[in-house]
Amino acid sequence: QLQASGGGLVPPGDSLRLSCAAPGFTLADYDIGWFRQAPGKEREVVSCISHNGGNRIYADSVKGRFRISRDNAKNMVYLQMDSLKPEDTAVYYCAAEWPRKRLCTGMDYWGVGTLVTVSS
Repeated sequence: QLQASGGGLVPPGDSLRLSCAAPGFTLADYDIGWFRQAPGKEREVVSCISHNGGNRIYADSVKGRFRISRDNAKNMVYLQMDSLKPEDTAVYYCAAEWPRKRLCTGMDYWGVGTLVTVSS
């Protein structure tokens, strides 16, 4: 089971770092994606990273502000979120897929989300 953590309430312009952990699950075997779902909206992909860290993708709305990384030795994946905006408010989830050519096209495992609220 994947577990996202690190969410919270922050003012606009602030930063948060989300973490994705998976006790008993080897994240290094998988491509990992961060997704989010805002109230009343569909879930959307935020960022994805390949199993070896060599490939990353970002949603246009977060390019230049968010950065995905992974530490396979620690079995962790992170999402550094800077310059947060109110529209970033959502529940954020991490998910895993078996490696494939196109990232985040068929997630196999989902985790429990963490709520990020950006508000003054």
